[in-house]
Amino acid sequence: MATITLNVNGKKRVVEADPQTPLLWILRDHLDLVGTKYGCGIAQCGACTVHVDGVATRSCSLPVSQIGDKEVTTIEGLSQNGDHPVQKAWLEHDVAQCGYCQAGQIMTAAALLKRNPNPTDADIEDAMHGNICRCATYLRIRAAVRTAANSTI
Repeated sequence: MATITLNVNGKKRVVEADPQTPLLWILRDHLDLVGTKYGCGIAQCGACTVHVDGVATRSCSLPVSQIGDKEVTTIEGLSQNGDHPVQKAWLEHDVAQCGYCQAGQIMTAAALLKRNPNPTDADIEDAMHGNICRCATYLRIRAAVRTAANSTI
């Protein structure tokens, strides 16, 4: 066990954990930030996506020891009131069905729009590729990303 200090959602957080523990489990089990979901455990489905220094990152396979001073943003930290343009577009397009993958989808879309505020459909598909939605709402996801891109990010 080690004492690990993380910058999560703009706050310094201290945990006692094995440095090889995946960030996902630190967020969920130590910090009670359960919006980030466990899907596959091998960084293939996207349910666990968070931002690490603004980059969409799969947290299920990232050892917490690799975070260092980097800023981690979870779905809980994306906006204070759920009013990020991507979150608003998700509601407008009624994207979620079961909702399990949505935090990872939203975090991936928000990172895309931060680095590319005017993506093409190909850009959207490329960025969102690998974020699996078992309910297959991919057309609504793409439409929501387009709507969010037309908003102020």
